[in-house]
Amino acid sequence: MSIAPSRDLFVPLAAALFFLAAASPALAADDPAAKDAPQGATVTVLKATKYCFPNVVEAFGILIPREETMVRPDRPGLRVTEIMAEPGDTVTAGQSLARLAMPEGGTLMVTAPVAGLVLSSTATIGALASPRGETLFSIIARNEFDLVAMVPTENLSKVAVNQPARVKIVGGGEVDGKVRRVAATVEPNTQLGQVFVGITTNRKLFVNSSGRAMITTGKSCGVSVPLTAVLYGTAGTVVQVVRRARIETKRVETGLMSGGQIEIREGLAEGDIVVARAGALLREGDPVRPVTEAAAEGK
Repeated sequence: MSIAPSRDLFVPLAAALFFLAAASPALAADDPAAKDAPQGATVTVLKATKYCFPNVVEAFGILIPREETMVRPDRPGLRVTEIMAEPGDTVTAGQSLARLAMPEGGTLMVTAPVAGLVLSSTATIGALASPRGETLFSIIARNEFDLVAMVPTENLSKVAVNQPARVKIVGGGEVDGKVRRVAATVEPNTQLGQVFVGITTNRKLFVNSSGRAMITTGKSCGVSVPLTAVLYGTAGTVVQVVRRARIETKRVETGLMSGGQIEIREGLAEGDIVVARAGALLREGDPVRPVTEAAAEGK
């Protein structure tokens, strides 16, 4: 005699078999969504953004006084009795520099005709001083200097009067400057032209020091990425873009660089998601898990 299975037993058994099949790895592998989900490395990404890069012309030269004022007494037969200023001192207009004794008695004060930096002095106690004698003091008027710099011919046409410059002086640090004059000719043997970059500062600078001027001749605004996002290789210059969680390698044309950023003239659009630190281990089509820099730092 055969015994039919009970309906009450069949229903729970079917439900158990259904849930078991759903949890089976073989069935999960057949899920299209599971197949498409990338399982690659985590990479930090950022957006390509707009940035304005300064066009800069570099020039090297020597620091000289723009205007040197010579100080002598206005009458002869005087003798130096006291010296009140030394080379390197900053003086104001009308400040006493030396006391001189007159032949008939009494004293005469020699004063600074302009404010500025005392460049040199020949004043010696007991020495004679006269209008035609040696200069007692030489003053760099108003602390104004010129960096007489040389610029290659191909860049000379970009330089114009009043363009700003950042000037680094050996032994004097960095100071602001401005183009004051541009030569109309170039030296035939070197093909370099003179550019005078004016500097006014209270900082102590040394005449004849060498310096480098970074002259801003304009700016170029466009798409930019960090320098770390650019990869150089035999295939050219590339940036790794993330699209649909996979790597796309884009060849790019680069331009100016400034502040850790590099201009991308061709190959990227503003808003493209790029790998912040491009690496040779990432290949075209590799699956990745992109995270923003803020998210990466928050881990």
